[in-house]
Amino acid sequence: MERKIESFFQKWKNDIIRKPLILYGPKQVGKTFTTIKFGRKEYKNTVYFNTENNQVLLEMFTKEKSIEKIILNLSLLSGETILKSDTLIILDNVSDNEIVKDLKIFGSEKSEYHIIAIASNREKLNEFKGEELQFKGMFEMDFEEYLWAHGEASLAELIRESFNRHKICPFHKVALDFFQEYLMTGGLPEVVKAELDGRSSYELDAIKQKIVDVYKKEISLNKVLIDIPRGIEVMNSIPNQLRKDNKKFQYGLMGTGKRSKEYETAINYLVNNQIVYRSYKIKNVKSPLSSCRQKDSFKLYLVDDGLLFTMMHLNVKDLINNELIKEALYENHVAKTLVENGYSLYYYQSEGKAEVNFVIQNKMGKIIPIEIATRSLSKAKSLSVFIKKFVVQQAFRITENNFSTRKEVRYIPIYSVFCLNDNKI
Repeated sequence: MERKIESFFQKWKNDIIRKPLILYGPKQVGKTFTTIKFGRKEYKNTVYFNTENNQVLLEMFTKEKSIEKIILNLSLLSGETILKSDTLIILDNVSDNEIVKDLKIFGSEKSEYHIIAIASNREKLNEFKGEELQFKGMFEMDFEEYLWAHGEASLAELIRESFNRHKICPFHKVALDFFQEYLMTGGLPEVVKAELDGRSSYELDAIKQKIVDVYKKEISLNKVLIDIPRGIEVMNSIPNQLRKDNKKFQYGLMGTGKRSKEYETAINYLVNNQIVYRSYKIKNVKSPLSSCRQKDSFKLYLVDDGLLFTMMHLNVKDLINNELIKEALYENHVAKTLVENGYSLYYYQSEGKAEVNFVIQNKMGKIIPIEIATRSLSKAKSLSVFIKKFVVQQAFRITENNFSTRKEVRYIPIYSVFCLNDNKI
């Protein structure tokens, strides 16, 4: 299955000031598979090391502090000749400081060795900062990659063309049908592969539940033991949080007497490690948006739409007939897609409870409101009020209808949210 990050890998390989690359992201999004695939395609040979509980490798990195000796030892350990510029060295499950310190040696000197280190614990990466390394995040498959996997690259291109030219998509109904399948399946490669292989919805649910358990195991790595059960509580509560009309995270939904202070560290751990995404409430709008956020008022979203579908115990009839369920899934989809496109998440709520689902700020500083309008919300006035109050230049309303523009608002179909990136808005 083709992944967008492969084009980034190619640019990294050809960069004349290339540094060792730290590839991070949640488990099960395809980091290892895609990196090995790239190595086999673009290099004469690839050497792979799993660093997890690899005491021999750790002792070597602790002892050796020169490029020549590290390469010699890696060659001996792998049984492969490591060639300058023609071997890809992959270090998987990296979490140890000693390994990263040695990787910095390759970045501080002009090295012709190509190294990608893979990490799942993003919180740990804060200890690895430095100009000697390059960092890149990876996510699950977005809807465009999902279409590619289904042999629908031409449909994905038509959607992009319709978005860029502000014209209707000639295959709107087809795109909506594929998008409905995506909401139920999600973008985790193992699940998408199983769907392509014709596995039943029950089998897909079993795979997704296994992945949920993997994420809960990841939570168990939290160094603060009391925050492990709290983190799992928070993750388990998100489906019910998103079912509500008011999707603000409410501690009381997890049980009587739950307090925000008790869960702050656990929630930060989930957010920092990309297991959940957080959107802060703002009541005012100015640049930067981060200065407007209310730290105690936020929403939480799951990293993958398919996981949310399974954790909500839904079926296709629920998605078709229940507008509140559809609204929750759509909002989760928009949230995680905006994060994948590099945006921080905020939502606007006035004193009168008028709400705009998302407010983002692009790299040029432009502030853009985004409202989701399903059938039950088709007459929402919040976006119009927001535009008049804060005088924004551009706004989006996401619907199930085809592309159109009315006054200052661009109406875009829910399946085209992957087009909302800095290059186009």
